[in-house]
Amino acid sequence: MSKTVGVMLSGCGVFDGSEIQEAVFTLLYLDQAGAKAMCAAPDLPQMHVFNHLKGEIEEGGARNVLVEAARICRGNIRSAKTVKATELDALIFPGGFGAAKNLSDFAVKGTDCSVHPEVRRLIEEMIAAKKPVGFICIAPAVAAKVIGDVRLTIGRDADTAGALETMGARHIECSVDQIAVDQDKKVVSAPAYMYGDASPAAVASGIEKLVEKVLELA
Repeated sequence: MSKTVGVMLSGCGVFDGSEIQEAVFTLLYLDQAGAKAMCAAPDLPQMHVFNHLKGEIEEGGARNVLVEAARICRGNIRSAKTVKATELDALIFPGGFGAAKNLSDFAVKGTDCSVHPEVRRLIEEMIAAKKPVGFICIAPAVAAKVIGDVRLTIGRDADTAGALETMGARHIECSVDQIAVDQDKKVVSAPAYMYGDASPAAVASGIEKLVEKVLELA
């Protein structure tokens, strides 16, 4: 029987939503492993709209996180509030600044951040049910805030690693193509584009390892 894995998206685009390559690599490796992806996103306005061509915020721009995330998965997506841990065997969070701007406000408040209530609820449900959760790129900041004492990687970014540890996590240094695993909590993390100059192949290698480990733990 194939496993069902939730993929929590945060919009569409690295600077104001989900990092598209990370999200697509996640969906690809889940499919290749015979797992069924259930995409979800919170139904709320984005923190702001970023023009990825000009490299600047669009003043007065407004977009919806769920509507934008639907672009990545061809419209096959649900509002996060409708998803329960009982429906899932595992859950994965691709990165992108949307994780720090829309799923949480880590980008603004740092260690004093809060996590969107439906996102927090689902993570807590998964951890309580001892079901694995994967966090990619900047998404481990969400895990640190919700779970606290958990082994995570953000790669080698010292400032962000320090913030994770302030929130109670234990940071593990990893190269771009490696993962960190907390066997007790069943939490897996990968740095991905926290290495901003990494190649897509290197990022994909780490995400493939994360997907394999998450499915192994499920």
